[in-house]
Amino acid sequence: MEAKENREVLEKEALKCYHCGDECRDVAIHAHEKVFCCEGCKLVFEILDENNLCNYYQLNTTPGSNDLKGKATTRYEYLEDEKVKQQLISFTDGTTTNITFFIPQIHCSSCIWLLEHLYKLDTGVKRSTVNFLKREASIVFDEKETSLKKIAGLLNQIGYTPHISLDNLEKKKDTISNKKVYYKLGVAFFCFGNIMLLSFPEYFGLSDVIEKDFRNLFGYLNILLSLPILLYADTDFFKSAVAGLRQGRLNMDFPISLGIVVMYSRSLYEILSGTGSGYMDTFSGLVFFMLSGRLFQNKTYQRLSFERDYRSYFPVAITITKEGKEFSKAVSEVKRGDRIIIRNEELIPADAVVIKGDANIDYSFVTGENIPVTKKSGDRIYAGGKQIGATIELEVINAVSQSRLTQLWNESNYGSTQEDIKVNSIVDSVSKIFSIIVILIALSAGAWYLFQDDFPKALNSFTAVLIITCPCALALSYPFALGNSIRILGNNKFYLKNTSIIEKLSHINTIVFDKTGTITKAGDANVFFSGEVLTDKEKSGIYTLTSNSTHPLSRLIANHLNKFTKEDVKQYTELPGKGIAGIVNGTTIKIGSANYIDTIIDEQNNDLSQTKVHVMIGIKYKGYFSISSFYREELSSTINKLSSGYQLHLLSGDNNSERLNLLPFFGDSNKMHFKQTPSDKLNFIKTLQEKNSNVMMLGDGLNDAGALIQSNVGIAVSDNINNFSPACDGILDASEFGKLATFLKFSKTSLKIIYASYFISILYNSVGIWFAVHGNISPLLAAVIMPMSTVTIVLFTTLTTTIVAHFSNLNN
Repeated sequence: MEAKENREVLEKEALKCYHCGDECRDVAIHAHEKVFCCEGCKLVFEILDENNLCNYYQLNTTPGSNDLKGKATTRYEYLEDEKVKQQLISFTDGTTTNITFFIPQIHCSSCIWLLEHLYKLDTGVKRSTVNFLKREASIVFDEKETSLKKIAGLLNQIGYTPHISLDNLEKKKDTISNKKVYYKLGVAFFCFGNIMLLSFPEYFGLSDVIEKDFRNLFGYLNILLSLPILLYADTDFFKSAVAGLRQGRLNMDFPISLGIVVMYSRSLYEILSGTGSGYMDTFSGLVFFMLSGRLFQNKTYQRLSFERDYRSYFPVAITITKEGKEFSKAVSEVKRGDRIIIRNEELIPADAVVIKGDANIDYSFVTGENIPVTKKSGDRIYAGGKQIGATIELEVINAVSQSRLTQLWNESNYGSTQEDIKVNSIVDSVSKIFSIIVILIALSAGAWYLFQDDFPKALNSFTAVLIITCPCALALSYPFALGNSIRILGNNKFYLKNTSIIEKLSHINTIVFDKTGTITKAGDANVFFSGEVLTDKEKSGIYTLTSNSTHPLSRLIANHLNKFTKEDVKQYTELPGKGIAGIVNGTTIKIGSANYIDTIIDEQNNDLSQTKVHVMIGIKYKGYFSISSFYREELSSTINKLSSGYQLHLLSGDNNSERLNLLPFFGDSNKMHFKQTPSDKLNFIKTLQEKNSNVMMLGDGLNDAGALIQSNVGIAVSDNINNFSPACDGILDASEFGKLATFLKFSKTSLKIIYASYFISILYNSVGIWFAVHGNISPLLAAVIMPMSTVTIVLFTTLTTTIVAHFSNLNN
């Protein structure tokens, strides 16, 4: 009985949590034939198990063992301090908060899946997205349901301890991410050098002269020196290969890992059995050169890096007020203390406080919630908010974040990602087939030489085939060719959201133009008022109202009346495609289309040769501003270049007054559509797409937001570079409108360059396999050639796109 009780005590003490590894002394939860110390650990396991991601435990045994119990709660106590939180978070409105953590442990798709499903572990988490290359997780959470401290503790519990530093965070990220690479390379170099020294007698044919005991000793020392390489230096290859297998994929690290295992196993057998000296020098050299090649590739990628901050995406500017005067200033030059003017629908690029006006901030780009938040004078507003209503004045309190606007643009929910998914699936499928073929060829070559009783050549050819072959074109051609292309287009003031847009541009067959502000000059027109004579007070009211709007016609009227005094406006509203309204000095003013004014207008005397903006003050109709816009000088040549390869259409919210003027450009009145509301434009795009058209829409970025989102590619043409909106896929500076045909042609050429790089890669692999199968390439030489070939593909795609840009007269 006593023995039984002792055994039960020992068994109870020996129970350890499957997830975190802690002993379950007090309570042991049994589930799924596993033991867990708490419900939290059990929940993490169940989530992974439900989604076939339990390979997570193969890659990191007891991953939840990072001192959550007792320590995590105090470890992150400092995150409750408001001053610390303000330095870390990128946005908060008191309820919804956005934080980005640097997490060095991110290394595979399982990590991405788990981190992007944090909401299953903490209901207070609304959304989490992972930037795999930067090893960052951006988390949006509800302050009422969870806290920054709890989220940091949760990440720590599941094995993804966030690196939190308030001092030069960016520099420390690079140091942490590169440190392990250099450590592993140093270990491999030390072991490789010493193994080669011990193998010198073999190189000079002196193995028979050396006594057997010394020969065996050198062999055992080689095994000892190879262990740090096997157990540490080459682990990244095995982790990547195992992760791929668990996800049903054969990645490029699988054949490399297979070659390493075969070579090491054979070497170990020969040394221990005394039948040979093994290949430990080749094994260690192989790992060393593979790591050196990876480091060389990484350095090359960094040199050719296309990771951009907001300044290289687009020249966003902001209106600055100083001593009563307004002028534009580049966002990159905005500094703490600057007073900025934000109009209706304009994005706030920097953290600021309200100085003047009624702030009604829409944070939908950040939180996904489109309910505006009211802010009063002295309140803080975070970058990424959008003013809805009258103009406000803010004072900047923080310099513009290096990547805040870029992050908003890339993380916006606009547009479809199906094309991206399709590209990735094709790459995965081809890579899988490629790896299977390579393994079969390697096995066949090895078996052939084994059949001829030539084991050294069998091992040599088997390993060389696995090492020298690489599907680098699929892995690298796409991002580097299009990465360089997007850089070149950016240098020519055509700013695209991401590289996949270039591929979409290459498939466009239909182009739809908006009229006002797109094919017309936004700041250049003849403006006249017809109707009752306006008093200076009324003109001042109209100027005040129109100066709050970013619509091209409003801006033209405001510029026409800019000598008058700007007053305060209340209850400002703007309906896209219709008009604006507000109360100035106690008088209601409405400006817009005839339907928006909602009064009877004599259409018999209505001159259809001009665009009209109607005015109502109080309850009395005053007349209208007639606006004769000037078309862009490059319009005729651009339309001529595009008409041969694309279907062209024009959509306009104005009346058909410009039909006769536009007929020489478009050639067919059926391609021109007037009096189009924003919903009409969106439905028109849908109709074209239902007819299998790939549509590119060019609009002003704000009033055409719906149509831009619906189109396959939405481009905002902008004279006023203050008009940044995440709704579009790209921004075209109006000064480069004449290069539109060249941009589209360059996009198609970029795709052809990728196909050419595929051909080069297939040719290279075919030649490499030929020599490897015949045993004419050693594994060491293959380890040197493989990364060199990868870099060659990268250089080919990058240099070729640069050369094409040069001959296309594009700045690069």
